[in-house]
Amino acid sequence: QVQLVESGGGLAQAGGSLRLSCAASGSIASINTMGWYRQAPGKQRELVAVMSSSGNINYADSVRGRFTISRDNAKNTMSLQMNSLRPEDTAVYYCRAEIRRFLTTRTQEYWGQGTQVTVSS
Repeated sequence: QVQLVESGGGLAQAGGSLRLSCAASGSIASINTMGWYRQAPGKQRELVAVMSSSGNINYADSVRGRFTISRDNAKNTMSLQMNSLRPEDTAVYYCRAEIRRFLTTRTQEYWGQGTQVTVSS
């Protein structure tokens, strides 16, 4: 089995910072793209930032310049440093990864359980 576990959410004031982490564990042969998504109440889930295994990064326009995604391929972990937080960043943040398990040839999509980020004004 493969599991993604997020940590680091919580409450921050506007202008503050939080750091999210995601750890992938289990029968993992390789991980392609890893990324962060978020879903605010009443809204669709949206991409925040994604990073390929080779280091290519894409950010949502709303977070570019404020958030930084990073990953450690050797440890199967990923982080999201969130600075200059705004109330509109309030959402449940999800980790997503495209993972190929041992003894398989295809990648599958996995999601974490989500971690709440709340930014007060």
